[in-house]
Amino acid sequence: MTPTSPGAARVELAIGGMTCASCAARIEKKLNRMEGVEATVNYATEKARVAYAGEVSVDDLIATVEATGYSARRPAPPGPGPGNADGPGDGRAEDEPADTELRSLRQRLVTAAVLAVPVIAMAMVPALQFEYWQWLSLTLAAPVVTYAAWPFHRAAWTNARHGAATMDTLISVGTSAAFLWSLWALFLGTAGTPGMTHPFELTIGRSDGAGNIYLEAAAGVTAFILAGRYFEARSKRKAGAALKALMELGAKEVTVLRDGREITLPTAALRAGDRFLVRPGEKIATDGTVVEGSSAVDVSMLTGESVPVEVTAGDSVTGATLNAGGRLVVEATRVGADTQLARMAALVEEAQSGKASAQRLADRISAVFVPVVMGLALATLGFWLGSGAGLSAAFTAAVAVLIIACPCALGLATPTALLVGTGRGAQLGILIKGPEVLENTRKADTILLDKTGTVTTGRMTLLKVHTTGSTDETEVLRLAGALEHSSEHPIARAVAEGAAARVGTLPVPEDFANVPGLGVQGVVDGRAVLVGREKLLGERAVELPEGLRSAREEAEREGRTAITVAWDGEARAVLEVADAVKDTSAEAVRRLRSLGLTPVLLTGDNKAVAESVAAQVGIDEVVAEVMPQDKADVVRRLQAEGRSVAMVGDGVNDAAALAQADLGLAMGTGTDAAIEAGDLTLVRGDLRVAADAIRLSRRTLGTIRSNLFWAFAYNVAALPLAAAGLLNPMIAGAAMAFSSVFVVGNSLRLRGFRAAG
Repeated sequence: MTPTSPGAARVELAIGGMTCASCAARIEKKLNRMEGVEATVNYATEKARVAYAGEVSVDDLIATVEATGYSARRPAPPGPGPGNADGPGDGRAEDEPADTELRSLRQRLVTAAVLAVPVIAMAMVPALQFEYWQWLSLTLAAPVVTYAAWPFHRAAWTNARHGAATMDTLISVGTSAAFLWSLWALFLGTAGTPGMTHPFELTIGRSDGAGNIYLEAAAGVTAFILAGRYFEARSKRKAGAALKALMELGAKEVTVLRDGREITLPTAALRAGDRFLVRPGEKIATDGTVVEGSSAVDVSMLTGESVPVEVTAGDSVTGATLNAGGRLVVEATRVGADTQLARMAALVEEAQSGKASAQRLADRISAVFVPVVMGLALATLGFWLGSGAGLSAAFTAAVAVLIIACPCALGLATPTALLVGTGRGAQLGILIKGPEVLENTRKADTILLDKTGTVTTGRMTLLKVHTTGSTDETEVLRLAGALEHSSEHPIARAVAEGAAARVGTLPVPEDFANVPGLGVQGVVDGRAVLVGREKLLGERAVELPEGLRSAREEAEREGRTAITVAWDGEARAVLEVADAVKDTSAEAVRRLRSLGLTPVLLTGDNKAVAESVAAQVGIDEVVAEVMPQDKADVVRRLQAEGRSVAMVGDGVNDAAALAQADLGLAMGTGTDAAIEAGDLTLVRGDLRVAADAIRLSRRTLGTIRSNLFWAFAYNVAALPLAAAGLLNPMIAGAAMAFSSVFVVGNSLRLRGFRAAG
């Protein structure tokens, strides 16, 4: 039996101790070597999804992970959550280790930053080098290199035990070498002499290293890289927030009808077959069937359908949607993990867990660079010992190789570019979640655009008014707007708001009545007014003239909702209501095309509406009438075709697709679930910002790459000098300082990024 067979058991393990993507790859490799096991380990979510069969148990899986040098545990038992007595809980138990780790990292960062700044200042500014400055530097640097840098030393030891080398190895070896050599120079060499200063002659010459200290390198590298790790950990901490945001959408309480009485219960207590009451403005507690009443239900949050759905007895309704009209009695058909909302949460989790994390570029380089540097240091030691130069000179040259390889500029390369890039992005309304996001912006070639709330405004708007030749448009808007103002229906609100904006203050109806499923009727300014579907007029024996009928048919062909207006027994007008396209969407599509992206409109709305919107903004490819789970499937299908897919959305229905996409861009005006599932958040509801976000991300990635190149280039160029024993403190300090200044200056160029047009 293979692990992917139907009989295979599955488990999700929480993994601890990973510091980079190569850690995840190593755990995954070890697990997959087990007989009957198939595992996927995600560094971003710190989880392993494992299918196992045969004699393998969960304890065996945990033992294998622990033998690899990391921790593993079963997820905490779920507690009751909204709409689910046995489903996802509040996640507090699982959050505790992450909270503890984040607090620890923050404490180490604060310690490193406070203590490293004066150490660096004294080393770099000769005026601050008072008589015993080197001993104060040692006092301040010691806690940084031991306590603050402990996660790097621990990870380096774990990597060494398994024959691996990563960024942590380079940091640990470099900082330890700099610190230990400084200790030797201070206690056994001449560096501890009162009044000692760093020489500032730019000359190359052999030195026994007895007067050289490198405490600022050890403390500075630790502080810089801890800062990068802390901000990365904060981003990872939110990995599960999309699921929590989804589950928070559900109603917390429900009014259940039992034995003729109304009883308020937690939604988690609902069972299939229970009948419950949904008043206007309340959320529907769970999936079910209407058994009494009729209403308009706003389902846009879940399905993307911009027009409210009219429901009556016998129709199905979905949990977490909003009752926008009348009173409903619903019989629960699916509860807990079986509901559409819970299935969507599962889709988001699956997409997040299966999404490959980008391997950090620095780790890939370190995997080669670290063994080479350590081999060179050993070769240098052996060469000078063999040539009879003496232990002191040989050891000085070997340690100099490790010190010059210490990645001071490398510690700045990614954090400074991210800091400047993300800061500039925030000014432009773009929030970048982390360095892993940037690689995917470069690869993306297809961009899926959600319709409702992304390309369009997401709310119904009065677009056109068609009248008979003898009817004044202002009069139509006054009478229809006054009557619709008394209705809670979303389409009625669109008519009322549009009328008020065009004609000003609306009169108050003298009489008003709602006609379920058809429209409204009443008396305004002494006139008997009807506003609603054509069927409403037909039931009152009012015929629609040919001109208005043609206008209605044309509106419906374009996917718009047509509202008829009549008074005093005569049809007077047809109003067109639709989800209006944003003014900026067409320009945004042009900008996305200029970046080499192929736009595709993706929506749960009907095909006529979708094609009409696509034509207005210049999109050729349309995928319409898709359910939430189908949106993620569309992304997978395009990925299977070899495309790298970006997705822009704002609704709960987009969350799974945003998580599944190679690059998710969430509109900040949308739901929390969409924002948390996305990689980039666009604070403004302007689609043009999506193009700016991709340009800025690509520019930031390019800056990080050039920073990494030069950070290593300066070190590599100085390695031959170190191996030859010709590296004095000034050359080492100048190389490190200049490479750091270059990296910071290169990153600061991102401040000049400008939004297009």
